[in-house]
This record gives sequence, C-alpha cells and structure tokens, in this order.
Amino acid sequence: MDRLIYTAGSGAKHILEQQATASHNLANVSTTGFRAQVDAFRAVQVEGGALPTRAFVVNASAGTDFSSGALQATGRELDVAVKGKGWIALSMPDGTEAYTRNGALNMNENGLLTGIGGNAVAGDGGPISVPPDVNVEIGGDGTISTIEKGTKPGTPTVLGRLKLVNPPEADLVRGDDGLFRLKTGKAAEVDPGVSVAGGMLEGSNVNPVDSMVNMISLARSFEMQMSMMKNAENNAAKATQILALS
Repeated sequence: MDRLIYTAGSGAKHILEQQATASHNLANVSTTGFRAQVDAFRAVQVEGGALPTRAFVVNASAGTDFSSGALQATGRELDVAVKGKGWIALSMPDGTEAYTRNGALNMNENGLLTGIGGNAVAGDGGPISVPPDVNVEIGGDGTISTIEKGTKPGTPTVLGRLKLVNPPEADLVRGDDGLFRLKTGKAAEVDPGVSVAGGMLEGSNVNPVDSMVNMISLARSFEMQMSMMKNAENNAAKATQILALS
C-alpha cells in the first residue's frame, strides 16, 4: 500500500488536535490572565520510503504564548494585575507553588487571602490573613496594607507582600488546572522588578479573530488530507485493475 495514506492519516490526526487547541483558546477568550496554548509539530521522514515526499507528522511540543493581555480597570480592592513580565505565586495544598496571572483575589471564611481555585496566595512571610472590617489596598510592589473602616485616614497596617516571581518562560509548564509551575518542581525566587496594579485585572491574550481564522484554515487543511486519502484509495483501485488485466 502506498505510504501516502499514512502521511495523510497522520496529518489529519494532528489537525484535529490543533482544532482542539484552537477551540480551547477561543473558549478562554474572556478568562482572566489566560495564556494561549500553541501546538508545535514536525515532519519525520518515513523510514524505508520509496519517495522523499513521504513523511509523518508528529508532536514536537505544546507551547504557550506568554504575551501580555490588556489591563481592565475593575475598581475592586482585591483585584490586582501584573504589569509586564511576572507571576503571582500561590501556595498549593501539597506544599508546592504554582503561578498565575489571574489576580482576582478573595478572602475565605477564615480571612485568608486566596487566588484562583481557592488556593492561598503566597506572601513574603507565608500566607496572608486579612482582618475583618478593613479596607484593603495593594501597592505597586505587591505590599498589602489595611485601614479600619469608619476611622479617619491614618497610618495603614502592612499585612505582608505578594510573592511576585519572574522565572524564565522556558522553565514553566502548564498544569491540568491551568496554573504554571517550574519543570523542576521547585519554588521560584522573588523578583523585586515585578510590579502590579491594584484595582485592575489582566484579560486573556487570545485574539478571537485570529483564533476563528485559524480554525477555518485548519478545517480546509483537514479536507485536503481527506482528499489525499481518497486519491490514495483511487490509485490503489486503478493499480489493482491494471494488475488484474496483466
């Protein structure tokens, strides 16, 4: 059988995987701090192939677009957006750290400052607890301070500082929960150069128009692969007819 059918089949399989990625990105176009996923594929020569044009498509790696999204003002005191490069560190239940650009922070029933998924926000001295009946302010360096409600403006009370990191992007890997971690599993060092903006959130970096155009292009490519498989079937049928006559 002509190896063309395997070439077209592998191409169609990976086009479907790219479609799934494009659909996932498009579904997260409004997700705060989302980073678009990028699929990378490469061609591998078919061993023992009679023609140099016969090649398989295989997975090379699943990458990430780390470009920044647009900042959106919310006015909410617990919202924070990382400006430029950098990440907000979260303390996971298993004791490890994970990193996110989603700065929609909250307080649980115990006053513990939490991030996405209810995970505790990592501070410079451990988890950060916020007392009740206070106004919270987050400074540009991640410092969290409070002032009691109903009192005259005075000296704010500093509760701690967000752990802001900026590890090399090549060392980060996306988990199934959407959070990023270091490939080594270790915790990243604090980077004093990372700054944040309070009362703002960062939008997704997915361009919906580009994603939709990409999905259309992938659909056309899938149709082409199916046409190649049909041609391979027709060639095999014609060859069988010729051999039957000889």
